[in-house]
Amino acid sequence: MNRHLSRMVAMQSLYEWQFRHDSDLNDIADRNIAEYKGKCEEEFVRGLIDGVVKDRDKLDGIITESAPDWPIDQISLIDHTVLRICVYELLNLSEVPPKVAINEAVELSKEFGGESSSKFVNGVLGTIYTKFEKDIEDKHKIN
Repeated sequence: MNRHLSRMVAMQSLYEWQFRHDSDLNDIADRNIAEYKGKCEEEFVRGLIDGVVKDRDKLDGIITESAPDWPIDQISLIDHTVLRICVYELLNLSEVPPKVAINEAVELSKEFGGESSSKFVNGVLGTIYTKFEKDIEDKHKIN
């Protein structure tokens, strides 16, 4: 199964849900997962979506501290969504190497973000990784 595609499905689902406030996230995720049935990892997609929604205040706090010149409401919705997913992965998913999570986020921002999105996302994630490096590395040693 394709993890990059799975992250893209999670990102698209979260983006649409945030953009269309009256929508049901489970319905959006179901539709997007069905579109890529057999090509994405449904469990991984749902885990990312659920984790980001559950931890979004914590994730936004970390993003805000790591990008002090960019108030959270001034970060594009795509970049914000990509950052949330990656920070969630870095802090919670020990099976995903940190460099892979960051690289995937940069690639998603290149595919879907603006002209400078990938540089912005990479910079913010580099700051976050440096700040939480010991916690992230310790989590990977355990598993």
